[in-house]
Amino acid sequence: MLLDGDQWRRHFDGYRHSAFRLEAQPLYTMPREVENVARFLRGEPKPVEHNAAWHTRVRGFVSSGRTIGRVRVVRQPLTDYQRYQFAWGIPGNIAAGEDIRILDVTGRDFGIPLQDWWMFDESSVVRLNFRPDGTQINRELADDRAEECREMRRTALTHAVSFADYVKAHE
Repeated sequence: MLLDGDQWRRHFDGYRHSAFRLEAQPLYTMPREVENVARFLRGEPKPVEHNAAWHTRVRGFVSSGRTIGRVRVVRQPLTDYQRYQFAWGIPGNIAAGEDIRILDVTGRDFGIPLQDWWMFDESSVVRLNFRPDGTQINRELADDRAEECREMRRTALTHAVSFADYVKAHE
């Protein structure tokens, strides 16, 4: 079953305890980010309200007692998009209350497919399907993969490091 628009928003916002994402694409091509990525690459300052809507949502989840986090899979050298995330995206998301860890797979294989997904409350999985250029194709409900995703999450969290530790180690 595909989840789009309001259906996706209701599914996402309706989680009760925990939301976790495995974020594995080297590039995301999202229309609402195109100009900000270009600004970052030109060396311009980050807009004050960058990602404010997401930060408001994250603060709402956290203030209601829910957790939200992700493991960002990277390979050195970082892509321009990943550098943009590290500089403009991730720090604000963490400040809003999201737990973000980095899994560097450079020269290593942890057996985790480079498929993005969200898992809600340990049981509901939504696969995020992308074209090679990073454009999202769709969101697919895949609850039958919950056990597999719980194991991948365990592996990813075991080998990932905090964002701050990763940045410090790669300065």
